[in-house]
This record gives sequence, structure tokens and C-alpha cells, in this order.
Amino acid sequence: MNPPAAPAEGPAPVAVSGVELGLTAVHTALCASLFLFAYLQLWLLLYYRQRRLSYRTLCLFLGLLWAALRTTLFSFCLQGSPRALRLPQPFAHWLLHCLPGCLLFCSLCLLTLYFAEVIFKVKCAAEFNKYKVLLYLGSILTSLLFLVVNLTCAMLIHGEVPQDQLRWTVLARALVNDSLFILCAISLACCMCKLGKMSSANVYLESKGTSVCQAILVGSVVALLYSSRACYNLVAVAISPDSVPGPFNYGWDNLSDKVHMEVSSEEYVVFGVVLFLWELVPTTFVVLFFRAQRLSQNLTPAGMVNSHSYSSRAYFFDNPRRYDSDDDLSRLGAREGGI
Repeated sequence: MNPPAAPAEGPAPVAVSGVELGLTAVHTALCASLFLFAYLQLWLLLYYRQRRLSYRTLCLFLGLLWAALRTTLFSFCLQGSPRALRLPQPFAHWLLHCLPGCLLFCSLCLLTLYFAEVIFKVKCAAEFNKYKVLLYLGSILTSLLFLVVNLTCAMLIHGEVPQDQLRWTVLARALVNDSLFILCAISLACCMCKLGKMSSANVYLESKGTSVCQAILVGSVVALLYSSRACYNLVAVAISPDSVPGPFNYGWDNLSDKVHMEVSSEEYVVFGVVLFLWELVPTTFVVLFFRAQRLSQNLTPAGMVNSHSYSSRAYFFDNPRRYDSDDDLSRLGAREGGI
């Protein structure tokens, strides 16, 4: 008599290596730490009674939102298999996988616009007022273009599309989005070159709690990382063959392209390395650069306030919002340029 057949078993659970779990835990801790730091900085800005709508608050908020989305994504990975990164709802999948890349581009645009404004104000405030609307509109429209292209391509990828059309969709997204990244990075690099040649820019930046050296360091690192990643994306998407899958042939949100398949262990590890080097590092630099500071308005060493006419301590506390306007700083830059 034959023994009874064993009941059919379900699919075997995916084995998760210690490297994957360790990588997930490290990224969760790092992103959560960045979230708490950015959150604290926003509260400190309110405590110091600084402007609520400024480059500082916008960049801190973008860093806060990026860290929140990445922390949420890796928290899901800690609860289950790190490779099961796909979500059934298309918008939720785009929110966790693609939106962080859009936030990175917006922060790059804001950083470029900030340094362009610094250069204009130091040279001539009237010239900045002349092109202010054009600069703001250009930055907003560029960010919206990036967002629309990213969202549209992500929705198309989640739909039932042929494999050939899927490749062309990914290629179109890479051409538009990565080209915008490269253009903004080049603009930021040009701003860094001009900023390094302007001696009076240090006076302006010191009044904002930073210096030219710090600005050049942050701008150079951000421009280098984003431009190198975008160039790599373009090359990888253009030359990678369809029939040879690999862990390196994907872009900013390649894991969002793999909606109907499971992510391999190699792809997940590469995704973690890419996220750390090309997302976490530049975001941390931007958040640290725009951190909240109790700004000192004693500009006597720079020659902007006569030490015989004003007491620096009384001047600061009597009129704490004196330097909401930067006209006097731009006049100093124009006067130095004339000399």
C-alpha cells in the first residue's frame, strides 16, 4: 500500500541574506536620522524667527520629504523581503520609488537658483530684479517638466504595454530627465566658478551663516554626483541590450520599472549603493548647508557698519529683521567692483 501523498506546499519563501538585511537596516537608520535632523532644523527656523518661505526652508523641506519617503520604503523592506519592493497601486509605487528622484531634481534647481541669485545680488541688485521673474519661472517650469515626464512614464510602465514600447518609454524618460539633470549641474558648476572669483561674495554669504569655501564645496559635490549619475544612466539605458539583464542597467527609478517581476539580490545591493552615493550624500550636503543658524548681524569687520557710530550688540537686538533686505550687501559688492 502506497503511503498517502504529501500535501502540496506553497512557494518557498525567498531567502534573505544578511547583507541585504544589514543594508536595509543601515539605510533605514540613515534616512530616519536625516529626517529627524531636517525636522529639527525647520523647528529651529521658527524658534529663531527667520523667514518662513526662503531657500533655506524649501531645501530643508525637500530633504525632509525625501528622507521620509526613503525611510518608509526601507521600513516596508524590513517587515518582509527586501526584494519585494513592488506595490500593487501604481501611484503608491511611483510615490515611493520615483518621487524621491523628482525631489532631488527640485533641490538641485533650488540650489542653482540660490547661487545665481547670490551672484546677481553681489554684482548688482537692480540687475537681479530685472531677471528675477525669468529665473523663477524657468526653475518652476523645468521642475514641472521633470515631474510630468517622470509621472507619465511611470504610469505607462505600470500599464499593459509591449516590451518594445516599454524600452522606448524608459529611454525617453532617461533622455529628458537625465539631460535636465546634466544641464542644471552644468549651470551650478558655472555658478561655482563665478562665485570663486568674487571676493565680495564672502561678505554676503557670511551674513547668511556660511562662506564661499563651504558654498563651493557643496555646489561642486552636488554637481559632480548628479551629473556623473545622469551620464551613467544615459549610457546604461542606451547601450544595454534587452536580452541581457543585469544589476547595473537601470536609472534613478529602475526598480519602479520592475513591476511584474521580483528584484534580484544583486540589483537590490546595487540599488542600496547607488542610493547612498548618489542620493543620500548630496541630500545630506544640501541639508547641512541650509541648516538653521542664529545669524550674527555684526558686519563691522567687513566694513559695512561703522564701529564708532553703532554698538554691534545694541544694533542686532534693536532691529533683528534689518537684513531681510540685501540691498546694502549688493551696494557693497558694486562699490568693491568699482574700486
